[in-house]
Amino acid sequence: MKILITGGRGMLGQDLKTILESKNVEVISADLGDFDICDQKAVLNFIKNTNPDAVIHCAAYTNVDGCEDNVETAFKVNGCGTRNIALSCGKFNKKMVYISTDYIFDGTKNSPYYEYDTPNPLSIYGMSKFYGEKYVSQLCTDSFIVRISWLFGPNGNNFVKAILKKAVETGEISVVTDQHGSPTYTKDLALFLNDLVATEHFGIYHATNEGYCTWFDFAKKAIELNNLSEKVKMNQITADILKRRAIRPKNSMLHKINLKTSGFTPLPTWETALKRYIDETFS
Repeated sequence: MKILITGGRGMLGQDLKTILESKNVEVISADLGDFDICDQKAVLNFIKNTNPDAVIHCAAYTNVDGCEDNVETAFKVNGCGTRNIALSCGKFNKKMVYISTDYIFDGTKNSPYYEYDTPNPLSIYGMSKFYGEKYVSQLCTDSFIVRISWLFGPNGNNFVKAILKKAVETGEISVVTDQHGSPTYTKDLALFLNDLVATEHFGIYHATNEGYCTWFDFAKKAIELNNLSEKVKMNQITADILKRRAIRPKNSMLHKINLKTSGFTPLPTWETALKRYIDETFS
């Protein structure tokens, strides 16, 4: 099988390439400079010339607060860019996996979101990713929409790395306690995507590590696993104190009913994933 990864130099893209190649998959890893996903003709030509069996579309404009100030860029990349990939996959009969986000939901539900719950984005980022979902469902029949949240991994910046850095440097951190979600480890997600793309179980999936927590819980566990509990003061704060440009959903918990009913193995718990990440990255 030959798979094209867009956003190949990103946090998920790098681990995805490693995992796929370990499974004897031929990988074409593309990023900025290889072709412009916002140029429909360029996308069509690249996919036609490389002729992959499937495209895993990881490329995105993910600066959540930046999207509020750069609305046109957000919709150009996350909306129109995704449209171009979906159009090309549909035209050449390629499978497509679109990496979406928990930010398509408004977070007002009191329990985890199912795949069939109605999206209602609060931010430009969430709206632009939701538009991407619409294009994929309309233009590519053989497609998988995979929603993730709270992504962390060894490549690039992420919450865990930032928190641990600040904890070591200052001895004190303040973390939000009124937002709940589902952390997602890139390596576990990559393994699931490898299994998913080999099937024809098309549809919408929520793919995060098992279990739920607050950002504070997530940070506290990272501090504990690094044996820093006695050295770091942890303060609980509410999200409004941060005064961010973009509104984040207070509930980002995702229920994985389609993943389980389609016969896939659930991802490990977030605590297990976090321990593996810390052991592999910081030891």
